[in-house]
Amino acid sequence: MRIRWRAVRPSPPRRPRRAARTAVIDPAGRVFLLRSDNSEVGVHWNMPGGGLEAGESPLDGALRELGEETGWTDLRPGPLLCTWEHDFTWHGTPVRQHEHIYLGRGPYRPPTGDLRAVHRADRILDWHWWTPAELAEPHAGPFWPPNLPALLDAVREDWCAGTAPTAPVHLGYRPNGPRR
Repeated sequence: MRIRWRAVRPSPPRRPRRAARTAVIDPAGRVFLLRSDNSEVGVHWNMPGGGLEAGESPLDGALRELGEETGWTDLRPGPLLCTWEHDFTWHGTPVRQHEHIYLGRGPYRPPTGDLRAVHRADRILDWHWWTPAELAEPHAGPFWPPNLPALLDAVREDWCAGTAPTAPVHLGYRPNGPRR
């Protein structure tokens, strides 16, 4: 019997990256999400947001990214909903991203302004206001973070009524699911 040995290459080290996002919820309880594509994890739905600039706080980064990706300059991120970490490849660089996700209130409306260049650079494919029923559908998603529908269900009713969550949820590290 002949044994064949195959060299296994170790995974490349992942660069730490800090990011922030905003879950914008309208008065009817719909949440605004962007459909994005990533070379490592595939197409998924997430909230407007992205990497922090040097010296930028997560809250300031969430505000800047919200304006850059939606054109909305009249909305402000509110209380912190959750934090989590995940791996993906950002413009060819493997990263482990630590995200702060904030809640925000906003009217039901489309993004404003010419966002084509930003969306093309960030591989944003589409946007949609998701109803609670749509988020609960078995084949909805995938979402970043993976349990986003459950997180939103836990706070949506109180948030729409004007009450903020009592404390953020810390999800820790979440591995990527199967690529779709």
